[in-house]
Amino acid sequence: MTYFAFLKGVNVSGHRIIKMTELKAIFEDMGFKNVRTFIQSGNVVFESTLKSAALKKKTEAGLAKALGYSVNVIIRSKDEMEKIVKEYPFTKIKGHEECRINVGFLESVPESTLINELESLSNDDEKFLVKGNNVYHLSRKNFADSLLGKNIIEKKLKVICTVRNWNTTNKIQRI
Repeated sequence: MTYFAFLKGVNVSGHRIIKMTELKAIFEDMGFKNVRTFIQSGNVVFESTLKSAALKKKTEAGLAKALGYSVNVIIRSKDEMEKIVKEYPFTKIKGHEECRINVGFLESVPESTLINELESLSNDDEKFLVKGNNVYHLSRKNFADSLLGKNIIEKKLKVICTVRNWNTTNKIQRI
């Protein structure tokens, strides 16, 4: 089965730099097949017979051993990625295609009270919608000025999250 690994906090602002050729080699050394990387933000597409939970443990342990530091990894299957794109929730918002759109990949499904708290922050400039273990975010602001840029998802939902923009989310699930 095809899986996607989203690494949190690598190649951001010059910190924890991993060359994509090195990342590909690490995943191949862990025994994964048909390994491809996508852009510099720590995205890996690969094939495995393992299930998501086992993949998370294996990739995090393998990366820690190879890199010498811990990296949180969020795993999604090809079916999950296709569903994320298909269920895009903002089509009825006027001008949505001109906004910055992001997907937060969550380590687990948050508690409903915490979801309500995050979604209650939505306003005319910024919207949050949690679906399962993903957060859709639409913003008319730039990243630095948005709540997303202030790490609000992890603060409110109390789960590990790594974010990718909508273009990356769409493109990676097609490679």
